[in-house]
Amino acid sequence: MTKNLTEGDPARLILFFTLPLLAGNVFHQLYAFVDTLIVGRFLGVEALAAVGCTGSLMFLMLGFVIGVTSGLSIYTGQRFGAKDRRGVRRSVAACMILSLGLSIVLTIFGVAFCRTFLVWMQTPEEILQGAYDFISIIYGGIFTFVFIQMQTNILRALGDSRMPTVILASMLFINILLEPFAILVLGWGIPGAALATIVAWFTGNILCLFYIWKKVPAMHTGWEDWKVDRKILVEHLKIGLPMGFQASIIAMGAVILQVALNNLGPVAVAAYAASQKVDTVALMPMMSFGMAMAAYTAQNYGARKFDRIEEGVRKCTCMSVSFSILAGAAVIFFGPDIMQLFVGEGQEQVIEYGETYLVVNGVCYWILSLLFIYRFTLQGLGKSMVPTIAGIMELIMRAAAGLFLVEWLGYLGACLASPMAWIGACVPLAIAFFATRSHMRKKYSV
Repeated sequence: MTKNLTEGDPARLILFFTLPLLAGNVFHQLYAFVDTLIVGRFLGVEALAAVGCTGSLMFLMLGFVIGVTSGLSIYTGQRFGAKDRRGVRRSVAACMILSLGLSIVLTIFGVAFCRTFLVWMQTPEEILQGAYDFISIIYGGIFTFVFIQMQTNILRALGDSRMPTVILASMLFINILLEPFAILVLGWGIPGAALATIVAWFTGNILCLFYIWKKVPAMHTGWEDWKVDRKILVEHLKIGLPMGFQASIIAMGAVILQVALNNLGPVAVAAYAASQKVDTVALMPMMSFGMAMAAYTAQNYGARKFDRIEEGVRKCTCMSVSFSILAGAAVIFFGPDIMQLFVGEGQEQVIEYGETYLVVNGVCYWILSLLFIYRFTLQGLGKSMVPTIAGIMELIMRAAAGLFLVEWLGYLGACLASPMAWIGACVPLAIAFFATRSHMRKKYSV
């Protein structure tokens, strides 16, 4: 069901919009968590390293998809906030047309070049084939991910953060059932893990379409709505493409860092992969608050309620920073125990490496919480250029860690990459946000 975010207490609206988002993001990340857990426990550390070393390539492609679809839906949210019902329907049609084109391009590109990327990343020979088996199947089914992201992002832009969470939970449940069956019963190994994920994404699309048909008349389009002109497509792409490229730019830094990690051997790769899964789940509260601000800001921008945007940012910052401190403490104290689930007994070096990663990242979560709020608020305003510059800063910082710090400090250098990237990105975002706030104050005071 759609929800108007332009009226009512901002703190309450943001919090109750964030909670389903948080659950949904956790479910989304649990896909990777489940893959890593099942592969690591049932197929061994070498298989864990094979799947883990594809993480940066997954981030490169899936991050681009998440960024583009989130950006495209910003326009939909702005039309909804302006109470332009026909504009919402035309935006939905434009989003689906662009998603189809995106799916075709990414499938061809991904399948054709994924082995080349793995070789270029100096993937160890003993895990190269397993890594290729996993990532090629994921890339081959990328269209299912594009459309589930597009549909759920549009629902969020219309103020519905609950049903996307329910759909993601259903997808996770399907994945948890299918993956052990494919690996243990059918004996499909690493390809079975990838195929289970694709089937879960496809099922999510069916569930989402059924829900939209039954419950979301705002997204019901007619033939006239599909006659979108070039101007509407360009307006969507002006927001969507920079957000997608921003995610890909960040991912390129992760790829460079992965090259340095691969040179440290399978144990370091496995430790980084396992600890990163714990870390990614832990940072979901901060990301969820940021995503809530994108939807909240887009609707209030469409309604021209600039004062509500500023109030929402202030209250959201207090909540997000508080959550970030709790999340940091949790991963520092409990992260090593969770990592034990991935690798089992007798892998003390993997656990020790992972603990280093979690401590270094956990103490810096508060910086990441600010980064997400500034980035998503600016995106909700349709200002995609500064977040892209921030993405370039993340690329530079991660690349610097991969090229220099890993050689100097070893595994610790790789662990420092994320905090460096967060600081590098947060500085331009903060400057841009406060400059934009000053401009808005002058605008609505006049």
